[in-house]
Amino acid sequence: MVYEIEDHETQYCFPAINSSCIKGKRSSYEYNIISCTLQPNLIILSLAVADMLVGVIIMPVDAIKLIETCWYFGDTFCDVFMIIMGLLLSASLSNLVLIAVDRYVAVCHPLLYPKKITTAKTLISISLCWFFSSTYNIGYLVSGRYFAASQRSDACYGKCYLVIRFSWTLTDLFFSLLLPCTLIINLYLRIFYVAHQQVKVINSLMKSGKCVTEGSVRRKSESKAALTLGIIVTVYLLCYIPYTLSATSTTVISSATITFLLWTLYVNSGLNPLIYALFYRWFKISVKHILTFKIFEPASSLVDIFKDY
Repeated sequence: MVYEIEDHETQYCFPAINSSCIKGKRSSYEYNIISCTLQPNLIILSLAVADMLVGVIIMPVDAIKLIETCWYFGDTFCDVFMIIMGLLLSASLSNLVLIAVDRYVAVCHPLLYPKKITTAKTLISISLCWFFSSTYNIGYLVSGRYFAASQRSDACYGKCYLVIRFSWTLTDLFFSLLLPCTLIINLYLRIFYVAHQQVKVINSLMKSGKCVTEGSVRRKSESKAALTLGIIVTVYLLCYIPYTLSATSTTVISSATITFLLWTLYVNSGLNPLIYALFYRWFKISVKHILTFKIFEPASSLVDIFKDY
């Protein structure tokens, strides 16, 4: 490991340059802690990007469509809008699956986490999620447009909607609901079981007056993080499942109901920061420093946001 060096040796960032800085030392424990923190943050960042784009792009355009009751942006932009909307919703769900896998390995197999979940693997997984989400939704749109053109000759101009054949409806039901929900629920049930057992062991050690190691404290922190992310996933699925079932239903559902369920899905994108604000003290302190512009003060770098965490 690059950080583990002998005490009597001095390594430099750029050995060939005389003015190079000295490379800092990190123990394997510190290295693992940093790695475990970085990996889930990358996935959470990807989820945050998808949520932000929903608020910046999807909601304003759909609000205009809802208010005006007509689509004034043309067929091309309608297709682009449909692709972006499907991409962001699919990417959000894919990121939730990645978060569940990441937390499962971190809580249930902590010793294997640094080897199984690396930064490179995490970045590749995130990139593949966005790539396959975009490819899937482009195919979904093209199939829907072709099917609509072959089935309907009386389509009016000024609407932006998508007619999907039944085979694609079943496919979307499987990939957008059944498969990811099954994976997420199974992984989190296992996570909560293992986390509950770990917390019981730690509490029993503390009550008996025995020393609690830093590793035990870290596992308790991992359990809290898993609980928070589990709440995020649960809220998302509660908003996502009704809309997916209504979109794939063979029964006639009013447009008002579809609109309400769709906007419930949009609003979910704004709930994640609120959940983090309620459960993470470091998040609240960070937001407070940003909003009050204290982040620009030199002393802000000395604030311990993880104190008493």
